[in-house]
Amino acid sequence: MADQADLIVINGRVLTMDDERPRAEAVAVRGGRIVAVGDNATIRDMAGPEARTVDAAGCSVLPGFIESHMHVFLGAAELDHLQLFGVKGFDALADAVRSYAKANPHTRVLMAQGADYTILSDDEPVTRHHLDRIVPDRPFAMVAPDHHTMWANTSALELAGILNGKQVGAGNEVVMGPDGLALGELRESEAMEPVVELAGHGRVRLGITTGGEPEFKPTRAELAADRAIMRRGLEHCARHGITSFQNMDGNLYQLELLDEIDQEEGLTVRAQIPFHFKNFMELSALEKASKMKERYRSDFLKSGMVKLFMDGVLDSWTAVMLADYADRPGWRGEPLFEAGQFAAIATEADRRGLQIAVHAIGDGAVRTVLDGYEAALKANGRRDSRHRIEHIEVTTDADVPRFAELGVLASMQPPHPPGSMGLPLEPTVSRIGRDKWRLAYAWRTLKNAGARVVFASDWPVSPIDPIAGIQAAMLRKPWAEGLPDHSYSLHEAIAGYTVEGAHAEFAEDQKGRLRPGYFADIAILDGDIESVAPEELHRLRVATTICGGRISYQA
Repeated sequence: MADQADLIVINGRVLTMDDERPRAEAVAVRGGRIVAVGDNATIRDMAGPEARTVDAAGCSVLPGFIESHMHVFLGAAELDHLQLFGVKGFDALADAVRSYAKANPHTRVLMAQGADYTILSDDEPVTRHHLDRIVPDRPFAMVAPDHHTMWANTSALELAGILNGKQVGAGNEVVMGPDGLALGELRESEAMEPVVELAGHGRVRLGITTGGEPEFKPTRAELAADRAIMRRGLEHCARHGITSFQNMDGNLYQLELLDEIDQEEGLTVRAQIPFHFKNFMELSALEKASKMKERYRSDFLKSGMVKLFMDGVLDSWTAVMLADYADRPGWRGEPLFEAGQFAAIATEADRRGLQIAVHAIGDGAVRTVLDGYEAALKANGRRDSRHRIEHIEVTTDADVPRFAELGVLASMQPPHPPGSMGLPLEPTVSRIGRDKWRLAYAWRTLKNAGARVVFASDWPVSPIDPIAGIQAAMLRKPWAEGLPDHSYSLHEAIAGYTVEGAHAEFAEDQKGRLRPGYFADIAILDGDIESVAPEELHRLRVATTICGGRISYQA
């Protein structure tokens, strides 16, 4: 029979995210695509003699999650670093670091991730002297959850050649002490890079630091090591029900690594890798982005996006604000691109038919990006461009309606607001200032104004788990009386990780829903997501992930 299925999922509580048929019991798959969604009896009858049957056992069956903002190569490389999320106080930090150092005697530079800005206390900033007391004789560095600040001990600073400071560009800083030596705090990638190089993570970080390729052709051993890192990243995605991701740093090298894996064994997750445009590049560099788009355009691996950073983050005062920081009068942050420069880049990228995604956290950065997109629209005419702004942690009443007017996607992260998923309120809320709280992380306000809001984790900045992100979106609480409620319903939050993610990559006719003709990208949970209290959602796990009709993960 022509319509016989080669895989069926039965006994499920199927949430299709398809308005035409929102619920079902079972799904039939053939040749990597869904051929039918319906009741158990109908779907069982479609099974071919060799068909594989997956019994969902009364649990939720959802479209595969689409992770719309992450850093796969970086995140995978950091999986074996010391994880400091939730560690608080000098003694707890010292215990964690010394245990890690003891367990890793041959590691050249001890690296830790997820160190809160207030890891010592709410009012004592970290210096190299604190870290020297913990590990005096080996290079050690720890990175903030947002990956925009690093703290390094004297050994690391000395070996990296920056103990006496370093000339860096706008928005970057090696913080100096009164003794004329580096204090240990390194803000943004140019300041952190010497320590990263020392740790041997240069190739992993090229997609975010230079947007370029390895200076020297990697050896066979280095290529094998990098492919192994990338595979770990793909496995980590599949384990969490992710069937597609849009990476937010990139270069040709990452595409080539993924392509090699695809040729060898087939990718288990669909990937989109952008060209990262840096502020030292000429407009002509966009020709490379066009070539990457032309060369990589399969169902599993594609390019076609240009990523830029307009500013840094709030916690290190590197986000760009329209008015002075509430806790630092006279300072508004420094943009990484001047307004005219960005408008020219946006206009040229748009003319080439490339999608643009820009990291913009402060309201000043958000405005500059919207102005640039408006300039592109005026120069090139209106098209379905789906340009994006990433994060939008603070905005203004004047700019909220411009997202819908310009067709700009609001790409936001439920784990990021202070108070979410265990994050402290301080120092972020004091940096923003009470008068701007109303329009901080304003998912609901933007959605109500007609913007398409897409959700993601920004892994490794936040844990990759989409279920944790859905929970964070549902449990979001205002910081004070009288502030808007930005929380989402369960179905809105799931849509942020499925329907909206597909729309963000022009693939709404292929994925994001469980519908005949769509890719067989499916996440089966180990419980019923609709019957679990929002406070308990984090206990739910993914039992099975199916990508393109192929089981990519099974618990």
